[in-house]
Amino acid sequence: MPFRRTWRILYCHIRPHRAAIALGGLLTLIGTLTGLVQPMAAKELVGRLGGEGSITGLLVGLTVLVVAGTAISSVGAYVLERTAESVVLVARRQLVGRLLRLRMPAVERVPPGDLMSRVTSDTTLLRAVTTRSMVSAATGALTLVGAIVMMALLDPVLLGVTLGVIVLIGSALGLVLPRISKATQQAQASVGAISAALERTFGAFRTVKASGAEAREGAVIEAASREAWRHGVRAAKWQSVAMSSIGLAVQVSFLAVLGVGGARVASGTVDIATLVAFLLYLFYLIDPISHLVEAASAYQVGSAAIARMAEAEQLEVESTGGEPADGEAATPVAGPPASVAFENVSFRYGPELAPVHHGVSFTVPGGGLTAFVGPSGAGKTTVFGLIERFYEVTGGRVLVDGEDVRNWPLDRLRATIGFVEQDAPVLAGTLRENLVFAAPDATDAQIAEVLARTKLDGLVARLPEGLQTPVGHRGSKLSGGERQRVAIARALLRRPRLLLLDEATSQLDAVNELALRETVARAAESTTVLVVAHRLSTVTLADRIVVMEAGRVRAVGTHAELVSGDPLYGELAATQFLASAPESGAAGDAGVPGPGRAGSGPEGDEPDGGGPGASVPGARAAGGEVAAAGRGGPAAG
Repeated sequence: MPFRRTWRILYCHIRPHRAAIALGGLLTLIGTLTGLVQPMAAKELVGRLGGEGSITGLLVGLTVLVVAGTAISSVGAYVLERTAESVVLVARRQLVGRLLRLRMPAVERVPPGDLMSRVTSDTTLLRAVTTRSMVSAATGALTLVGAIVMMALLDPVLLGVTLGVIVLIGSALGLVLPRISKATQQAQASVGAISAALERTFGAFRTVKASGAEAREGAVIEAASREAWRHGVRAAKWQSVAMSSIGLAVQVSFLAVLGVGGARVASGTVDIATLVAFLLYLFYLIDPISHLVEAASAYQVGSAAIARMAEAEQLEVESTGGEPADGEAATPVAGPPASVAFENVSFRYGPELAPVHHGVSFTVPGGGLTAFVGPSGAGKTTVFGLIERFYEVTGGRVLVDGEDVRNWPLDRLRATIGFVEQDAPVLAGTLRENLVFAAPDATDAQIAEVLARTKLDGLVARLPEGLQTPVGHRGSKLSGGERQRVAIARALLRRPRLLLLDEATSQLDAVNELALRETVARAAESTTVLVVAHRLSTVTLADRIVVMEAGRVRAVGTHAELVSGDPLYGELAATQFLASAPESGAAGDAGVPGPGRAGSGPEGDEPDGGGPGASVPGARAAGGEVAAAGRGGPAAG
C-alpha cells in the first residue's frame, strides 16, 4: 500500500486520540531528555574526583534526576499503551460493524475465518504502529538530535567519527525494512488461512469425524500453519538484522571514538572527563536509535495489517437507509399481510456464472399460503434471497406491497419479514436467546404461545434449565427437527407480515410435521406465507402453487389444477406418492397421471431427522390431498 494512503488511514484511527497520544509522547520525551543531563553530570563528577570539591550533592542530584526521569517515562509509556488499546478497540468496533453489513456476495467470496483474523490479529498489530511507530519515532528523533548537539559541544571531531560509522552501517536498514513489511503481510495472510481452515473444520465437525477425515483436515491446517511459520520466521530474521545493526554501529563507533579520543587525550586536546562524557553520550545513542529502528519496523508490520483491514473495508456493504441504533433490533412493522410480485426478474450470482432466473414473473396477493415447487436448481430458494435483498436482481423488479424492494429501507423491509432458512441455523447461546433473536422485546406470554404452537413446550419441560439451557455451537445439543422448530418459532415470534419458509419441515417427524402444518395454516390467516415445499402435504394446503423449472415459472395453480394440467408437477407428485404412500392405491387414483402404483415399501416410525419410511394413510381422489403428514421425496429439490 502506498505510504501516503497508509498514513491517511492510520491518521483516521488515531485522530480521536490525538490529545492522549500527545500527552504520552510529551511525558516520554521529558523522561528521555532527563537522560541527556546525566553524562554532563558524570563529567563534572569525574572532574571533581581529583579536587577538593564535595561530590555528595552532585550524586544526590544525579540520583533524583535518574529516578524522576524513570518515573515520568513510565507514566508516559502507560498513557501510550492505554491509548493504543483504545485505538484497537475502536478499530475492531468499526470493522465488525462494517463486516456485519456486508452484502451476501462479498461474504461468499471471502472465507469467514479470514474475515475473523482481520478483526482479531490484524487489529492487534495496529497497536504497534500507533505507539511505537509514531511516538517512538518522534521522541527518538528529538532525543537523537539533543544527544548529537551535546556531543558536538563536547568534541566535534569525535562526533564526526561517530556519525560516519553510524551512517555507514545504518544505511543497510534501507534494504531490510521493505523485506520486513512483505514478510509480515504474508504471515498475516497465512494466519487468515489458518482461521479459514479451522472454521471450515469445526463448522462441519461431525462430518469430519464421520468421514474419518481428521488426519486430512489436520494436514490442511498444519500446511497453513507452516506457511505462517515460514513467513513469520522470515520477518523475525529481518527484524533481528535491523536491531543487530544498531548494536554493531554503536560498538564500532565506541572503538573508533576510544582510539581517536585516546589520542586526543594523550595530545592534551581534550581532558579525560570530556572523553568519559562523550563515551556516555555514545552509549546513550543506543536508545533513541533503537526507537527509530523499532518505529520503522513497527510501521512495516502495522502497514501490512492496515492494508488487510483496508481490503476488508473495501468490500461491498448494504445501505440500510435508516439503520437502528447499535444494539437495537429493527422493530417489526405491524400491518396487513404483505403482497409480493416478481416482474420479469432475471438474476445471476456472479458475472462469470450462469443465470439462475430467466424472466421470472408471478403475483402473490396479501394473505394465504403460496408454495414453490420444482426440481433442484430451479431457483426456488433464490426467490427468497431476492425478496430479502440478500442479492440484487440483474433485471426486472421484486415488489413488496407494490413497491420495489430496492426502494425500501433495508431494516424496515426485513422487519416486515420472518425467514426460516433451509438449514434452520441455531446460534450458540441459550434456547431463549435463540427464540427472541429476531424479537428481543417478546414477552413471556408470547414466547409460551409460540412454544405451544411449534410443539417445543415439551422440549423446554425436559431441558435441565428450561429456556436458559445452552443449545451448544450451532445448536449441536438439539436434534435436526428441534432446530427446525426453534427456527420456525423464532420467525413466528416476530409476528411478520410476510413469512418465508424454505423447506422448513424437512427434518420433522410425522406428528410434529402435522402440528406445524396446522401452525402454518393458522399463520396464513393473518400473514402472507411463502414456502418452498418439500412435502406434498404442504403443497396441497397451498392457495396457489408456483411450479419452477430451470429458472422460469412454468405454471401457477392449485394442486388439483396442476396435477392434471402440468406434466412436471404431475411427475413430482407421483414420485412423492410412490415414496410415502405404500398403503394407498394407484397414483392415478389420487388424480396423478403417474407412471405407476404405490409400492409395498416398509413402514416405520420416522425419527426426528425425517426419513422416507413414514406412511401416509390415504389420499383423496381427484384432489390428491394427503390426510396426514408423511415425508415424501424432495418435491422442491
